[in-house]
Amino acid sequence: MSTLLDPTRVHTVVARIPEGRVASYGQIAELAGYPRRARWIGKVLSAIPSDSALPWHRVIASSGQITCPRAQDAAQRLKAEGVSVSKRRVSLTRYRWQP
Repeated sequence: MSTLLDPTRVHTVVARIPEGRVASYGQIAELAGYPRRARWIGKVLSAIPSDSALPWHRVIASSGQITCPRAQDAAQRLKAEGVSVSKRRVSLTRYRWQP
């Protein structure tokens, strides 16, 4: 029996990331109950409109790099929240969300 992938579970987890914090795609996958599905998380988030209230911009690569197709917009939004962004990178040590 295969497990159905439910994007609303991803949305629920992403909605919990507080302002000024970030999480990795893999971290979101784990918290949503889809371990090892980080790439799928990226697909789900890339389908969200950029003007959505869901904080899609707070999800970044495990390297700290902003890798989404809207990287420039994401960097601007993170900076507006007080997150230091340098060369499209964020310090996970400093800004990682620890639920």
